[in-house]
Amino acid sequence: MQLFFQENINPPTITLEPDESKHLCRVLRKRQGDYVHVTDGAGRLFECVILEADQRKSSLKVIHTTEVEEESYHIHLAIAPTKSPDRMEWMVEKITEIGFHELTLLETMNSERSYLKTDRLEKKIISACKQSLKYRIPALHSISKLDEILESDAFQDYQKFIAYVDENHDHHLFDSAEPNRKYLVLIGPEGDFDPIEIRKAFDADFKPVSLGKARLRTETAGLAAVQMLQTLNR
Repeated sequence: MQLFFQENINPPTITLEPDESKHLCRVLRKRQGDYVHVTDGAGRLFECVILEADQRKSSLKVIHTTEVEEESYHIHLAIAPTKSPDRMEWMVEKITEIGFHELTLLETMNSERSYLKTDRLEKKIISACKQSLKYRIPALHSISKLDEILESDAFQDYQKFIAYVDENHDHHLFDSAEPNRKYLVLIGPEGDFDPIEIRKAFDADFKPVSLGKARLRTETAGLAAVQMLQTLNR
């Protein structure tokens, strides 16, 4: 199945944006009368027939709509951006393929980067959703200070975890998390969280967890956390 993405769809017709129209016509060489699938990124899948194949603005007719049920769990990853934007883009692409729901970029005391453009990350997310046939676009939040996350009332019904390097704790994320829950996992920068931040997280009811015996890079830790929670809920 070739999946296209278009926001704010109002059947019975869909008008694709130029980038998607160009891909439809020039890359896939679709023509009038061909059938394609489109998602609005909000859980709806549309089976369509092409009315007009135009590289600038293709027109489709919806012939069937499917509502995709939401998952019984929710993965929110809050992670400090890496010094190299490429590494963060790689992680975002891979965790989208695996499946997550929200991503918040964290500013911590040891952060290597306090700013990261989200437009490229958003494009990576949409592209990965189309490639892996996902019909809900994960939410991407710009840089937030760690204290703002710790003090927020939005996570009262979440299982809250902080993953950091400590040879003295062996509480693995996979064993600590419960199936069919909402999760918030904090991942620090390459220099890890400062001890002051870790104590603050404990005071905010975050549980310390390990992601395994190996010392992981930031983007690898984010990928590992998402994979563990997905495996737990399968």
